[in-house]
Amino acid sequence: MTKAEKMQELRVLAAQIRIETMKIIGARGFGHVGGSMSMADAYAVMYGAYMKFDPKNPRWEDRDWCVLSKGHAGPVMYATLGIMGYYPVEEAYTLNRPGTKFPSHTDRKMTKGVDLTTGSLGQGTSEAVGAALGLKLKGKDSHVFCVVGDGEADEGQVWEAAQFAAHYNLDNLIFLIDDNKRQLDGKTDDIMAHKKGIGARFDSLAWNVIDVKDGNDVEQIYDAIGKAYETKGVPTAIILNTVKGKGATFAEPTGAHSSQPTEEEWAEGIAAVEAAYEAIKNA
Repeated sequence: MTKAEKMQELRVLAAQIRIETMKIIGARGFGHVGGSMSMADAYAVMYGAYMKFDPKNPRWEDRDWCVLSKGHAGPVMYATLGIMGYYPVEEAYTLNRPGTKFPSHTDRKMTKGVDLTTGSLGQGTSEAVGAALGLKLKGKDSHVFCVVGDGEADEGQVWEAAQFAAHYNLDNLIFLIDDNKRQLDGKTDDIMAHKKGIGARFDSLAWNVIDVKDGNDVEQIYDAIGKAYETKGVPTAIILNTVKGKGATFAEPTGAHSSQPTEEEWAEGIAAVEAAYEAIKNA
């Protein structure tokens, strides 16, 4: 398969993830559309191109790990895991309902394929660092991917974890920063600005920093992860300049963190991502 063919495959996968993410949240009628949709392309590249995993054996010891530190974006992970074969994706349409295996924040004891429980912002970074160190001590060549929100990076724990990872030379650790410029209460620059940029903070801690200008472009993400794999001796932070709510007609224009649109708006939104999928598939 040529690189061009692989990129087309990943674009199609990202479009599928967007459809299922919308349907999963839409089945509940409200939820964290913004930060889920912004990461569909990154999840397509992680699971569609790089990660080692086995849906039939979710705890396979030689797998790569994915830690969704911004656990409220669980729907994008549930959509991805369903498409990858961990379970029928329609099961995730029970999102956050009584008896569901798909809570609003990811939980390793409830959902197949979820490696670590997250949701308390910042804590997933420490978990990911611990997993990366543990894999190193066991002599595994597995990687740990950790998805972190730009608003989440207000948490001091993120930077304690980053300092620890640099000290222990965890080159099997990759942070993917969803730098969509917005958080719950507004723009990140208004709430708690990262004055010189999030990348500069990681650089000051001796991380390998890769800035992806379009964090919703699968090829740019693919190339960035490839460079991270080639980097030895230090962890990598990939700064994804994304669009919050990417592809959701009722969320992208405003960069909404959480959405509760009308049934008509949901129908229009799902129809739009389905149409985008058909256009990409037939490109």
